[in-house]
Amino acid sequence: MREPVAVTGLGIISPIGNSIEEFWTNCTEGKSGIGPVTHFDASHLESRIAAEVRNFDPGLYMDRKEARKMALFSQYAVAAAVQAWQDAGLSSAVGINYDRVGVVLGNGIGGLEVFCDSHAKMLNSGPDRIPPMTIPLMIANEAAGNVAMRFGIHGPAFTQVTACASGTDALGQALDLLRSGRVDVVIAGGTEAAITEFAMGGFCRLKALSTAFNDQPERASRPFDRDRDGFVIGEGAGILVLERMEHAKGRGARIRALFAGYGASCDAYHLTAPHPEGTFGARAITAALDDAGLAPQDIGYYNAHGTGTELNDPMESAMVRTAFGSAAEQLKISSTKSMTGHCIAAAGAIEAIVCIKALETGVLPPTIHLDNPDIEAGCTLDYIPNRAIRQQVRVAMSASLGFGGHNGVVVFVRPDV
Repeated sequence: MREPVAVTGLGIISPIGNSIEEFWTNCTEGKSGIGPVTHFDASHLESRIAAEVRNFDPGLYMDRKEARKMALFSQYAVAAAVQAWQDAGLSSAVGINYDRVGVVLGNGIGGLEVFCDSHAKMLNSGPDRIPPMTIPLMIANEAAGNVAMRFGIHGPAFTQVTACASGTDALGQALDLLRSGRVDVVIAGGTEAAITEFAMGGFCRLKALSTAFNDQPERASRPFDRDRDGFVIGEGAGILVLERMEHAKGRGARIRALFAGYGASCDAYHLTAPHPEGTFGARAITAALDDAGLAPQDIGYYNAHGTGTELNDPMESAMVRTAFGSAAEQLKISSTKSMTGHCIAAAGAIEAIVCIKALETGVLPPTIHLDNPDIEAGCTLDYIPNRAIRQQVRVAMSASLGFGGHNGVVVFVRPDV
């Protein structure tokens, strides 16, 4: 294994909880965060459900005046980063060199609600009525900039945009940054807040969203089930504090997990559809294993991309078989998107947190509403249907697959092994 990086802090804003404790309790209990859309009137759309963040109060994490200067995706990122920073014990740490602290955040769509609102003002009243802060609020790098300003961070601050793989790829870029020795600490993860009429209308036109469960929204996200009919859009942010091991140990930090490996690839096949055989997703898995110095049989838990779409779930099952070989039959797999919906750029970071909590607690969360696995499509692996299981694992892996053929995979190891 190459020198691992320490995970010292976690923070989350999600459809099933706005703290790590609440999130993990609901995740392991199989609670769905999906309900009718409340952000706008969705009655005219084919899909009228989403996994929205509830009871979010930005004033708990930032000055309310500052919050009004941020798009929602940026508010989520700052809130989760404050949680992670505190969890890492950095709020009271002394001697931190902020020139050697970085930020790497994934985002897919930026401040989409800002764009939509400002565009409507332009159409109704002309370009002179566009709010002056429209561009700074809507661009995707705003979240990383606001996180850096929140903590006074002067090291590199980057934004990773690889669609649904953005959060995972941001973690991978942070890993490389730390290994290079250029920084000591990185705030890394993903954030998204795209539950708007524009985005949902666009996904409906793609026939990507679930439409069969508008009257039973909590049952709509059904990865690997034969009754799946599309993904459910979600929102939120997942943030990890990552540190060079020497730095973490030097300040006596609690090490929650070791970030041991990252792999990435591109299908170069289709703009929205994955490669049907999962060939290049499997290569990302193999690359992550090689980076971590591990073998397929070392992985105890795999958090699947698992969107609940017609194409993804059979492809990912084939991808896992290709990468893991005979070890695939013993692998424990679940898609927590069955509870959180698909949080786009935040998904990979949220699911990395799931992996770390699984390592910490010995509880592997379920794929809920997996009532009839789609055996005919090849979904025959162990997807932990409906109820969490207790099983100690030493290594966990998460995969994220994005539009454009982007594949990202991360590997975490329990720190006591």
